[in-house]
Amino acid sequence: MPRKSGEPKPIGVVTHFYSNLGVAIVKFTKAISQGASIRFKGATTDFTHTISSMQFDHKPIEKAKKGEEVGIKVGDKVREGDEVFLA
Repeated sequence: MPRKSGEPKPIGVVTHFYSNLGVAIVKFTKAISQGASIRFKGATTDFTHTISSMQFDHKPIEKAKKGEEVGIKVGDKVREGDEVFLA
């Protein structure tokens, strides 16, 4: 769906969700650090989350680089295609 001007651009998109682990796989379009506050937004998703745990290739990381797909522990359900914004 087209964005209105002034609306924030997404910094990532959910590519997968492991409901049994509560982990979202997010492909970021810009670098992001642990401790950042992000917002998941989709058709039925809309919540803010502070990144407390991030993994790349099953190893804990402090910062995700642009273009990386990282696992983020989330406290709520997200869906593939949900957009991620800086909160």
